[in-house]
Amino acid sequence: MKFGEKLREARIARGLSQKELAKRTGIAVRTIINYESNARMPKKQDSYARLAEVLDVDVDSLKDDNADFIIKASEKYGSRAKRQAEKIIRDVQAIYAGGELEERDMDAMMKALQDAYWAAKEINRKYVPKKYREEEGE
Repeated sequence: MKFGEKLREARIARGLSQKELAKRTGIAVRTIINYESNARMPKKQDSYARLAEVLDVDVDSLKDDNADFIIKASEKYGSRAKRQAEKIIRDVQAIYAGGELEERDMDAMMKALQDAYWAAKEINRKYVPKKYREEEGE
């Protein structure tokens, strides 16, 4: 089940409207609507935490399997990295859709791709102008 579906289900189970959820979490109503329609996902861990607290659910129960990877990419390297991470996931999901790999092999492949992604990001970091690296806390 995707994040938006999980969020909507939890919100309805608590008897909250989208407007009430927005007010209690401090997240805009339009954003809640986008979350529930799977048009957007939270950009930060804090958003998941606020939603989980108000909905009285475990934060991990709201997240998609790859949410942490995408959030980490976004927080560490920005929106471009977020898009790249999402593309990697879509591409890998397309490969998996054929159903020819065993579950264990699919997990190993995804882990290897994520590791390669982070390694490439660190290598490419040296090409980022110093003034931008200093803003990131280096």
